[in-house]
Amino acid sequence: MTNNDIKDLFDKYIRVENEIKLLQEDKKELLAEFKDRVEPKVFKAALSAARAKSKLKPHESNDFDAVMMLIESELSIEHID
Repeated sequence: MTNNDIKDLFDKYIRVENEIKLLQEDKKELLAEFKDRVEPKVFKAALSAARAKSKLKPHESNDFDAVMMLIESELSIEHID
């Protein structure tokens, strides 16, 4: 490992971090662009649930639906903060 290796790693790492920040800003702007048509909070919650379900095997997907229905009925509160 040389000082040049460390500097090269540092420079590339910082560049990636900056790109991530720019993409996060782009994501916020995109949600803001659609906020009067699609509620961002609802979209993000649905996306999170869909991502979780997509990681399951087909037989687990049915269990997921059943568990979600039970949890939703147990919560049965109109709105939770």
